[in-house]
Amino acid sequence: MGHGHHHHDHDHDHGHEQPIEGDAAAARDLSIPDGELSPGQLSRRRMFRRAGLLGAGLTAAGVLGTPGAAAADDDQQVLGRGREPKDGYLWLAGDHHIHTQYSSDGIYRVIDQVRHGNAYGLGWMVITDHGGATHAKIGVDKVNPDIVAAREAVKDTLVFQGLEWNIPAAEHGTVFVAPGQNEVSTLKEFENSFDGSVKGAGSNTPQNEALAIAGLNFLAEAVRRRRIPDALFLANHPSRKGLDSPHEIRGWRDAQPSIAVGMEGAPGHQAAGIAKPNGPGGGRGYYDSNPGADSFPAYPAESYKTFSGFDWMTATVGRLWDSLLAEGKPWWITADSDAHWVHADTSDRGPGSNFNANGKYKDPVYKGVANFGSGDFWPGYYSRTHVGSQGFAYRAVMDGLRAGRVWVDHGGLISGLVVRARAAGTGQRGVTLGDTLHVRQGARVELAIEITLAGRPNWAQVVPTLARVDVIQGDVTGPAADKDAFTTPNTKVVQSYEVNKNSGTVTFTYQLGAIDRPVYVRLRGTDGKRSAPGLLGAAVDPHGPAIDVYGDADPWNDLWFYSNPIWVLPRR
Repeated sequence: MGHGHHHHDHDHDHGHEQPIEGDAAAARDLSIPDGELSPGQLSRRRMFRRAGLLGAGLTAAGVLGTPGAAAADDDQQVLGRGREPKDGYLWLAGDHHIHTQYSSDGIYRVIDQVRHGNAYGLGWMVITDHGGATHAKIGVDKVNPDIVAAREAVKDTLVFQGLEWNIPAAEHGTVFVAPGQNEVSTLKEFENSFDGSVKGAGSNTPQNEALAIAGLNFLAEAVRRRRIPDALFLANHPSRKGLDSPHEIRGWRDAQPSIAVGMEGAPGHQAAGIAKPNGPGGGRGYYDSNPGADSFPAYPAESYKTFSGFDWMTATVGRLWDSLLAEGKPWWITADSDAHWVHADTSDRGPGSNFNANGKYKDPVYKGVANFGSGDFWPGYYSRTHVGSQGFAYRAVMDGLRAGRVWVDHGGLISGLVVRARAAGTGQRGVTLGDTLHVRQGARVELAIEITLAGRPNWAQVVPTLARVDVIQGDVTGPAADKDAFTTPNTKVVQSYEVNKNSGTVTFTYQLGAIDRPVYVRLRGTDGKRSAPGLLGAAVDPHGPAIDVYGDADPWNDLWFYSNPIWVLPRR
C-alpha cells in the first residue's frame, strides 16, 4: 500500500506506487489537472494543499520563502500491519545507516539485520554498505537480491537499498533511493562517478567540494527524469573528524534541498563508550579523533566528542544546527545504529572469506565467544528515528523524512511524541514537526506537547523515566552572510518541565506569546542522569547534555530524545 504521489522542489514527478483507493489517489496525483477532478476529489486536493501535503513544500529559500499553510486532517490513513496512526500519521521507527557482509568492515547478512530491526520494532531500514572500489564494482549488484528477498520475507519492515557515500572533500553520508527497476544501476553509476574513495577525491579542495554537489545534482536529475522514484541524502557522524565544514553543509542543502535533507543528530556505535572489559572503552559513536589536515580549523576541540551520545552540532544549543535553523533552512536530525558488528555478539565471519575478490564475506558462523570489543547495537535496539508517514510505503517514509516529521530517541526513553504549534485559544489543530505556522502579526501562539512515556522495559531491562523536557527557541534571522558561521546568538532554552513518571502520557503547553518576529522551536528530553551547562553558557542552556567521558560512557545511563523544529512566521 502507499500514497500515490509526491513532489520535489525542482520538478513535478509523476511516478506511482500502488495507489490508495478512491478520491485521495486522484487528489494527490498532480498529473491530473484540477478541472478533471470530481467535486469530492477537488475538495480533497484543496485540503491537502492547505495542509502543505502537496506541491513544492519547503523551497530552496527555506521557510522564509514558503507560502502560508493551515493544517487539516488526512483521513485517508494507510496502516502498516498492527500499527495505529497518531496525530494523523503513522509514526514509523527506522534506521538509515546499517552495514552487512557487503561492507569491508561488516559481518551480517541483510536478512540478519532486517530480522533484528523488525524484532526491535523498526518499520523501515536502509542498507548502507560502504562506498568504495570493491562495492562499486561488485557489492552494489550482489546485495540487491538479498534486499529484495528480505523485503519478501519481512513484509512489515520497509527495506531500502542505499550506500554509505564517501562524500568528496567531507565525511560519510547515507544515500538511498526508493525501490524500482533502476535502483541498482542508479546507485552504481552514482558510486562510480561521485564516491570520494573511488575517485580519490577525499581532500578538502574546491574541486572535490564541487564533485559532491555534482553527485547531489545527479540524484536530483535521476528523480526528475523518473529514472528512480525518489532519493535522499543525510550526512553521517558529521563532527567525528571535523571534515564537514559549515559551508559544505549549507552548500549541499542549498544545491538540492529536496535531496540533501539532514544529518545524524546522534551517530551510531553507541556501545563504543562502554568501559573495558565489558565494552570497547572508547568514545561513544567512536568519536575519538583529533583534527587532521582536512578538518575545518575553526571547530573547537570539544566538537570531536559526543554529548550524551549526540553530535556536538546538534547537542550544543546555539551551535551549527541552530545556526541553520535560524536561517530558516530545513535541516533535520536523525539517530541510527551504524551497525557493523554488534556488542557482545557471539558470531564471527565465515571462514575462508575473500572480500576483495567476492565483494562480500561468507555468511557468519557461531563462534561461542562474546565480542565485547564491538561498539554497535542491532538496528532498533537503542537508537530510533521516528518518522510521521502518511502510509506504510517507501515513498511515504521518504516524504516524511523530507518534511522533517521526525523525532529521535535513545534507549526507549519515550514511546511517542506529538507536538503542535497553533494559534492560542482557537482550538485549531496547528502544524507539526518540520512544518511552518503562519499567523498574523501579534497573534498569540502556543506549543502543545503530548508525550507517551516508556511504560515498559527497554533492551537493558530498565523502564526509562523521563525526568525533564526542554523547549528551545530561536529567532529566524535569514541567510547568514558567512557560509561558515556555526553559531546563532538568539537561541536558548526557554522553558523546562519536570516529569519524573514512567507510564501513561504527559502534556505541556508552552506559550510563545505574541509573535512579532519569525521564530522556531524544538524539543529535547532527558532521563536527568547526566547534565552540564551548555558550551555557550548556562544562560543559553543551564542543564544540557554533558560531554561524554572517553572510555567510560555507558549509553544506557544517559538517555535523551530530540525533536525536529517547527517555525512560526508572522505575516507582515
